[in-house]
Amino acid sequence: MSSLDGFEAFVVAHERRLRQALTAVFGVDRGREAAADAFVYAWEHWDRVGAMANPAGYLFVVGRDRHRRRFRHRLAKTVFEIAPDHPEPWCEPALAAQLAGLSDRERIAVMLVNGFEWSLAEVAELLGVSKSTAQTHAERGMAKLRAGMGVTA
Repeated sequence: MSSLDGFEAFVVAHERRLRQALTAVFGVDRGREAAADAFVYAWEHWDRVGAMANPAGYLFVVGRDRHRRRFRHRLAKTVFEIAPDHPEPWCEPALAAQLAGLSDRERIAVMLVNGFEWSLAEVAELLGVSKSTAQTHAERGMAKLRAGMGVTA
């Protein structure tokens, strides 16, 4: 298998999930940009990245950090937009602001576990933490969302 084949297989296997993870950090548009940046980096350094034990987790950090560095003077708080042109929103309109108020790790854990149906083990691997730490982030994030939206479990 050539280096190009290995890279293409990696992109097919990991693009969607890396984009989801970076969307949890930056919102939809900026998350896609950050994912694209991460894959550009992966291509440029494929010999090293392809040999890593957790290349997707590494590229998550690369995409996050490169995007923050490049846009640090323009990055405000993470924004999740609810499409205003729909007569009935696809989710609770207050949810976007509440998600933006969570810490990065809480938001990532909540969105990946509850929104994208990742397992806690998958979130833990991506963040480089234990499964119990990922669970703590998800539980704290959900508790903050419920409290902020006045929802009782």
